[in-house]
Order: sequence, then C-alpha cells, then structure tokens
Amino acid sequence: MRYICLIYDNEAEYTTMSEAEQQAEMAAYYSFTDAVVKAGIDRGSDALMPTTMATTVRVRDGKTVTTDGPFAETKEQLGGFYIVECANLDEAIEWAAKIPGAAHGSVEVRPVMEFN
Repeated sequence: MRYICLIYDNEAEYTTMSEAEQQAEMAAYYSFTDAVVKAGIDRGSDALMPTTMATTVRVRDGKTVTTDGPFAETKEQLGGFYIVECANLDEAIEWAAKIPGAAHGSVEVRPVMEFN
C-alpha cells in the first residue's frame, strides 16, 4: 500500500538556522531520500515553496475566490512529502520516524486511496 508522509515544520525556524545547520539538514534529507530509493519503496517526494507562495482556492456561489498565503496561523506548515510503498502502517511509521523533520516538527502518515 502507498502512504504519504506529510512533513510539517516551522518555516520561521529554518530561516534562523546558520548556513552550516541548513546544509546539515539538507544532507540529512538527501540521505533519507537515498535510503528510501535503495529500499525500493520510493514513490515520489518533493519539498514545497514557503507558505508565502501559497494560494488557497475556494468556490462559493459558483465564483472562484482566492486567498494569498496560508489560510490560518499555525505553528507548523506543510513543507514537503514522501510517498512510500510499504506493507502496512507500522512499516510506514518506521520510515516516517526517520524523516529529519520528525525530530523537530511532525510527519503525518496517511494511506493513499487506491481507485483501481
């Protein structure tokens, strides 16, 4: 079954990190990505641009309404994701716990709905 691991972290904290700390964080993500690829469970991953680049779209009374930026003030923002193919939720949780952002943010693990 495929699982999506949604990585939530505090964007503001990243900007306060030194260049060396940012490089170490990215190196940890590259290492994790290599691990899921080598394990054969990688089904896609990406980082997202900051929430300041986001646009929220809603349709109300047949009209499209857009809002710039994040919709609500939250401590953690969705910053990226991995999609992994695992035998069960326990295995997906084991992999999610290895995502570097889990150490200071959170990772939401959700099964991907299959329509076949």
